[in-house]
Amino acid sequence: MNKTILVIEDDPAIVRLLKVALKTNDYKVITAENGVNGISLFLSLKPDLILLDLGLPDMDGTEVLAQIREIDQVPVIIVSARGREKEKVEALDSGADDYITKPFNVGELMARMRVCFRKSKRDTASQCFCYKGLSVDFNKYKVTLDGHDIHLTPNEFKILKLFIENQGKVLTHRYIQKQIWGYTSEDEYQSLRVYITTLRRKIEKNPSSPQYIFTEVGIGYRFSDE
Repeated sequence: MNKTILVIEDDPAIVRLLKVALKTNDYKVITAENGVNGISLFLSLKPDLILLDLGLPDMDGTEVLAQIREIDQVPVIIVSARGREKEKVEALDSGADDYITKPFNVGELMARMRVCFRKSKRDTASQCFCYKGLSVDFNKYKVTLDGHDIHLTPNEFKILKLFIENQGKVLTHRYIQKQIWGYTSEDEYQSLRVYITTLRRKIEKNPSSPQYIFTEVGIGYRFSDE
């Protein structure tokens, strides 16, 4: 069954571009030109993924995102002309699954959507994760790299599990701190950097050129899904 994409966007040219691209990739498309209609369509039609602009005529897209997140974890990708780092971080911290800046490459957007769909299907709580020689058994708290046991501290394991559960998604420093320690502070930010360094030393074959944990400069980290 074809997946349904809700596009909440007020620019007719962008809407036309997205409709053509999405239909070409066998998605069903529904559109809303403002936040109120977008929320209404989300509630009534239950789309599989939402492409959300931030600069809507009636409300900011972050408010739309907040209302959606109160009741559902449907994948949401921000598609916005706002390209400042601060705005990207705020959107990701508010629950967006990804953020792509206009003008955008259609192929890249389709790829990011596929990542979101893979993530939404993944349930790592009761299964093993295997990727590029790295294996994690979440029930046994066991990690191996190319068949060799890797010892992780409890917090290192928590961080790795968080990355895997959000594979392909950029996690902000603030989000990781809240998930691991329950709060954010400058001390915990420095602790996080240390944990990432030691985690890379343990699971990366070449920590200076990682294949698992990538740094998103000024924002946070992302676990590879390539």
